[in-house]
Formats: sequence, structure tokens, C-alpha cells
Amino acid sequence: MKKFLPLLATCLPLMGWAQNDNPMYSNGKIYVVVAVIAIIFVGLALYLVQLDRKITKLENEK
Repeated sequence: MKKFLPLLATCLPLMGWAQNDNPMYSNGKIYVVVAVIAIIFVGLALYLVQLDRKITKLENEK
């Protein structure tokens, strides 16, 4: 979790750049794109945490 917070803090300013006259932004579709990317990122992060725990458990068994 300590590594995730700086990454999140780095990505937050990028959302401010989405304030132009592009139709994708004005229709609210950008929020769907951001939500899908966030879901994918969270899924990958959870998978990596789970994988790390399994590997650590296997390493400790030997």
C-alpha cells in the first residue's frame, strides 16, 4: 500500500488535463475510460499482491 499511494498521487494531476473541448470529455465518456483503466489497474495490483503472498509462502516452506 505504501508503494501505491505515491503512484496514485502522481496520476491525479493527469486528470486535470482532461478539461478541453473534446466531445469525449463533454459527454462524460472520459469517466468511463478512467474507471475501466482504474479497475484494470486495481485488478493487476491485487493479483500481484496475491502472487507475492503465494511466493513468500512457498519460500518459507523450504
